[in-house]
Amino acid sequence: MKVRHTGSSLTDVSADLLVVCVHGAPSRSEIVKELDAALEGRLLARVKALGMEGKPGESATVYSGDALSAEHLRIVGAGPEKDFRPAALKDMAADAVRAGGKLGAKTVVFALPAGAAQDLERATELAATGAQLGAYRFDKYRHQSKKPPLSVGDVQIATAAAAPSSKAPTARALTGAVRRGEAISQAVAQARDFVNIPAGDMTPAKLATEARAIARKHGLTAKVLGAAECKRLGMGMFLDVAKGSAREPKFIHLVYKPKSKPKKRVALVGKGIMFDSGGYSLKPTSGMLEMKADMSGAAAVIAAMGAVAALKVPYEVHAIAACCENMISGEAYKLGDVIKGMDGTTVEVTNTDAEGRLTLGDAITYARQKVKPDQIFDFATLTGACMVALGPYTAAVLSNDDDLAEKWLEASRAAGEDMWQMPLNTKLGEQLKSPIADMKNAGDRFGGAITAGLFLKNFVKDSPWVHVDIAGPATSSREQGAWSQGGTGFSVATIAEYLRD
Repeated sequence: MKVRHTGSSLTDVSADLLVVCVHGAPSRSEIVKELDAALEGRLLARVKALGMEGKPGESATVYSGDALSAEHLRIVGAGPEKDFRPAALKDMAADAVRAGGKLGAKTVVFALPAGAAQDLERATELAATGAQLGAYRFDKYRHQSKKPPLSVGDVQIATAAAAPSSKAPTARALTGAVRRGEAISQAVAQARDFVNIPAGDMTPAKLATEARAIARKHGLTAKVLGAAECKRLGMGMFLDVAKGSAREPKFIHLVYKPKSKPKKRVALVGKGIMFDSGGYSLKPTSGMLEMKADMSGAAAVIAAMGAVAALKVPYEVHAIAACCENMISGEAYKLGDVIKGMDGTTVEVTNTDAEGRLTLGDAITYARQKVKPDQIFDFATLTGACMVALGPYTAAVLSNDDDLAEKWLEASRAAGEDMWQMPLNTKLGEQLKSPIADMKNAGDRFGGAITAGLFLKNFVKDSPWVHVDIAGPATSSREQGAWSQGGTGFSVATIAEYLRD
């Protein structure tokens, strides 16, 4: 699908579907009044019949016929202008593309609301990102898709209100904004693909192959370690989790370096449990059905490297993922085992379904010792406790550096990904004390998201660090806004936003 910016007047724009976003009652919008006059009052009559007030999620569609160059006209509520957040444009543009698909439209023009005028370049980028994500589908395993092929092949982003003269971007700048949006959406879509592919096909070796392909495409450095190399490095926690599977674990390390001297060195560590049975702490069937998505953190950091390279970020960036399966066999690690991490920490296993923190512990130690980053971020579908606390749409953020956490949260808000900081309450660390080892791998039921963070903090040492638990938003049960059903690619957009400086 092609996305571009257009400067055409909305009354003259040629399209199968014209989508106009408005703040407040459509009857007060000058552009809606102008379009309604051309339609001889049919537009506002439809709006009135639906009781539309311009609230987010409201819409009204009419057939224009020959009255306009656009065959169909759709008015969409953007909420009050004073409350408008540009990140909402991702959802609105995605919905516009889907609406066009339902109408069989080939060309969709998406007109930004007045609230976007303060930063048209940024608004255009977000709309371009959303438009591409609205077109995302995962049909790899369908002999015949339930949906017909998406008809929309051309999306044009227009402006309903001019930017202040001091902030008016050039056509070249707007084209660049579209290209940046496409780079981010492509990385998000790739992360979604990685998550959506069943674990029987998306094995540790397959993800390593995909990572190498990203490296070749974008000029990155790629290193993939096998079990023997990880053993030489002393990654006892990672390898013990992997022992129950017949598939060899793979430790993936991608490196991006800017052409100029990097401002900082950043490590992105992703949880890569390609399938999680729970091990001997076996999950029930209902809890296991979505466990191909337990590698969403690894999918995010690996796919994000494509956007990092395309955006030419000014940091040296390392994506690290310890990838394996948590399975049951005669070789699988057991409850009561004491295992040793790469940094020498001994851990008593009290729950084999608390495996992600073990693999992350060794991955974080590797990052700290081999990369020596200025900042470490880890991403993981780590705890059900996080979902109990925050629900399915919000990621938990825990950190040993409040200033760094706030900068990360600022990036998440700008990218339109919902995150919330939780406290690293050290009192809960009592739950991780072991009578026979340095620590246990799991605490009690209450405060589970925090004790998981405290476990990881042990391996971070004094490095500035942010932990992002994406257990809730990593997948979605339905299409909604820019999210697709299945893997969402959550956190890729925030990674790109944070690193672009």
